[in-house]
Amino acid sequence: MPTEFLQEKIHAVRDNLSNVIRGKKQVIDLILISMISGGHVLLDDVPGVGKTTLAKALALSVDAKFKRIQCTPDLLPADILGSSVYNAKTSEFDFYQGPIFTNILLADEINRASPRTQSALLEAMSEKQVSIEGKCIVLDDPFMVIATENPVESYGTYPLPEAQLDRFAMMISLGYPDAEAELEMLEARQKIDPLQNVKPCLSCEDLNTVREEVKQVDIEKSIASYMLTLIRATRQDDRLQLGCSPRALLTLAASARAAAWMDNRDFVTPADVKLLIHPVLAHRMVLDLRTRHAGTTAHDILQELEDKVKVPF
Repeated sequence: MPTEFLQEKIHAVRDNLSNVIRGKKQVIDLILISMISGGHVLLDDVPGVGKTTLAKALALSVDAKFKRIQCTPDLLPADILGSSVYNAKTSEFDFYQGPIFTNILLADEINRASPRTQSALLEAMSEKQVSIEGKCIVLDDPFMVIATENPVESYGTYPLPEAQLDRFAMMISLGYPDAEAELEMLEARQKIDPLQNVKPCLSCEDLNTVREEVKQVDIEKSIASYMLTLIRATRQDDRLQLGCSPRALLTLAASARAAAWMDNRDFVTPADVKLLIHPVLAHRMVLDLRTRHAGTTAHDILQELEDKVKVPF
């Protein structure tokens, strides 16, 4: 069973985020599930709904190193990874680490960076290491990327390729808050920025311990088959150019374990899987041209497949 004091710390992080972003309990739970399962998160929504604020609040809630990259078209890979600078005193080159050498990295407006610069994150997100000037450097543990993007913008942006999207465990949209939550936000920000009250309540060591506990959560064979059936159904749908990869299956399983841990269980239920189908799988699917023009979305197709596949017990 999950360790009680670690559960309390994760719940304290949830409370921190809830005080900053009002009325978004499910979104907050999803980003926490991704964090404790070892995944990365892409926050995809219109400007002004709190994507960057949510990422900063999470970073402030964890006693860890935090770096931020403001992505622009002229950003270079060296601006992320680091570079060597000649030292006149020693007649040698000294390597200066870039912002990727951290525990939590915020890549703000990632789709404004060029494809060359976006690719600088691929190895780090997949293998938690970077290759620079012929050397392989292992990143700190834990390491998590939180990226934001605005889907309505087109000028000066570069859509993320499928290989990049597949590195993100989840793509989450916050959406507009309801009237009550928006009024609470207005009142809370009259005198002070809620971020100023966010205090660390989880250490890197605690997070690594939580991740080890999450790995021990059991997935019964019928539920594993249920997840596999969903994944394979996306590959066989004629409306999709590209279905979900084996990495998607592994990510769905890891996220379901984390959801069970969050609910104080050491076993996964179908409800855990159903909670995560859309945030984990939708951004990994590529629709064919006719389907896109018909107005069908990846979420529409996923919902159809979810309704067709039999849920175990």
